[in-house]
Amino acid sequence: MLLFAFLLPILTWVQAAGCALLALLFNVVILPRLEVDLGKRPSAAAGYGDRAAALKGGAPFAAPDVWTGIVLYPISVLLLILLYRHHLHIAAAAWAIMALGDGMASVAGEALRGPPLPWNPEKRWSGFWGFVVAGTLGAYALTRWVAPSLPADKVLVVSAVAAAVGAMVESLPIRLDDNVSVPLVSGAFLFCAYLMERTALDSNLPYLGRRVLLAVAVNAVFALLALALKMINRSGAGAGFLLGVAVYLGYGYKSFLILLSFFLLGSVATRLGYATKAARGVAERRRGARSWREASANSLAGAFFAILVITTHHEAAFLVAMVAAFAEAAGDTVSSEIGQWLSQRAYLITTFKPVPAGEDGGISLGGTVAGFAASALVAGLGFALGLSGIGGAAIALTAAICGNLLDSVLGATLERRGLVTNGIVNFAGTSIAGGLALALML
Repeated sequence: MLLFAFLLPILTWVQAAGCALLALLFNVVILPRLEVDLGKRPSAAAGYGDRAAALKGGAPFAAPDVWTGIVLYPISVLLLILLYRHHLHIAAAAWAIMALGDGMASVAGEALRGPPLPWNPEKRWSGFWGFVVAGTLGAYALTRWVAPSLPADKVLVVSAVAAAVGAMVESLPIRLDDNVSVPLVSGAFLFCAYLMERTALDSNLPYLGRRVLLAVAVNAVFALLALALKMINRSGAGAGFLLGVAVYLGYGYKSFLILLSFFLLGSVATRLGYATKAARGVAERRRGARSWREASANSLAGAFFAILVITTHHEAAFLVAMVAAFAEAAGDTVSSEIGQWLSQRAYLITTFKPVPAGEDGGISLGGTVAGFAASALVAGLGFALGLSGIGGAAIALTAAICGNLLDSVLGATLERRGLVTNGIVNFAGTSIAGGLALALML
């Protein structure tokens, strides 16, 4: 199917989307009639039992059939074409990363073996680097084919970094099919990366000398203070320091205050009624001290947008995107913590059936109001600091609310089924909020 990508220079985006839709219909309607098995059997590591034991006469290997890449593949291609219909080279590059990178990861991982990845023992370094190499070459070749006017050196660098991002996503210990996660994340990264311009960074260099020193000093002080107050642990302090430096570089102390407002709101909400939440079994572990996982899940998207503030010519748009990402993170954290404190019962967002407080995807009136107030405070602070106008603040707040709703929906669906972790859901919420704000601003 990847061969169709070479037709993108002569197709309109409508025609390209039609080809992807035809491929989807073929896979869904025709292949089953040809008795092609569309189900896959997850490994024992995924929690579906021991295939080897079943083959030796043990307990039967019971793994439910799930949608596989042969169906999700054309769906992802269709989404890429629709999302980047005016930038089909991005759709082509993400398509190549999904098809070639993922395929080479499986081949290299099985053939070369080698040491496992520290964050996922089921994946190997050989597969990771196989993904990066194949994804880079494929993305570079298709981008140059679809958009030959782009500078070759920029295309190579962007393709390599996007392939590394895709490899990281593919290697995460989650059960969400990587034919969905890899192209969507890689495509979003490619879109932002192609907006970067050396001239934008050069124009900001006069400010960055002193800003770098202040970023390091200020974040070191706050990281040590938060560690002393047991608001974070050591890994959280390290991750928070690095992410905080990136945010500070975006717009100095003003962008850092946005990050700090989210951190303070979340920390205060976590400690409110902690004894009550602990008695109900829904309190945060380590008395609410955040680790690198929580810091990355909630702040990585905002830090990325902050770096894009100084490396693109779309400063205003990325400032609003950064504010939206942290407003979503604040709203999500506060709504969860306050909701679990005020009520023992919540309602599943997809069905509105009563569930215990703290259940994935559960929402409550008190938590929802508190979350909205937290998001509004962060968006309002962005306006007060001059990071956005009144329209930008409204966009940031709207995007944050949409991100919070998506966070709850993902929690009620994917997280409840064990397909993704809470950290992935939080990262998705902040990324969608920032991405939506960016799209509206652009």
